[in-house]
Amino acid sequence: MHKMNNIAASDLNLLLVLEALLEERHVSRAALRLNRSQPAVSHALARLRDIFNDPLLVRGNDGMQPTARALQLAQPLSEALALVRSMVEQPLFDVRQTERLFRLSLSDYGAAILLPALVSRLRQNAPLVDIIVVSYGRDRALAALSDGEIDLAVGVYPTLKQPSHRDLNSTLLFEESFACLIDDKSAHGPLDLAAYLSRPHVQVSVALQDNSEIDTALLRLGHKRRIAVQIPHWSTAPDLVRGTDLILTAARRSIDQLSGRDLLCLEVPFALPGFPFVQTWHRRRDRDAAHRWLRGQIEELMRQPA
Repeated sequence: MHKMNNIAASDLNLLLVLEALLEERHVSRAALRLNRSQPAVSHALARLRDIFNDPLLVRGNDGMQPTARALQLAQPLSEALALVRSMVEQPLFDVRQTERLFRLSLSDYGAAILLPALVSRLRQNAPLVDIIVVSYGRDRALAALSDGEIDLAVGVYPTLKQPSHRDLNSTLLFEESFACLIDDKSAHGPLDLAAYLSRPHVQVSVALQDNSEIDTALLRLGHKRRIAVQIPHWSTAPDLVRGTDLILTAARRSIDQLSGRDLLCLEVPFALPGFPFVQTWHRRRDRDAAHRWLRGQIEELMRQPA
């Protein structure tokens, strides 16, 4: 009882450290979440162990693991801190007065369909909010979220449901489908599967070797396409198709508006599943009011009709 009185009297912030450690199960990630140094969090953990007379977290094969006593504390701790937050959190959030730098990972395609509208909205409604955009591959972007290198990733992330990404939350922005883009002068009859496979293809990928959804679907049918040109940036791809026999298979929103004049946007001539376009973030950002606001803006912009 004497030790518990000490925590109540001296440092309720220790409970915030305990919450972060139980959720992150990693001292450096908990420090990042709390905006504290790693030694400060380690020192707080030592104090918590003394107060509760229990190791609380011990090293295991997959990071730090909570002890039985720590698991017993988790639910009442969460309820107590939720009550405190409901009492002290500001009911209003003034985004016009918020100074913040957000780091986002977007593919070339994601940047093309999101950034113009998002930047316009930020300049109008959040003039003190700045953004840095990077273009990471899927695996690197998810790792950067976990490490705190970036704040938000927007794109296609098929591995999000894997256990290794259990600390990442996401929301669906829209369901996307594929379409094909060809030069109109190279069109000779309907684009059936045989015509599709006879053409050389442009592939947009940041990886040297990329087993895309398109190639996986073709492989199931016993076919393989020839990739004549692979590039890392979507913005160049339509110009490579123009005036050639090349064909580009890409997200419909990225090419649908190009149909007309000298380019044709056509249906894919085989069964090709669509894919979810999402925004994802680490759960340490869930209670961040500015981060919630940004996510809301992106969700609103992306759910508008294309």
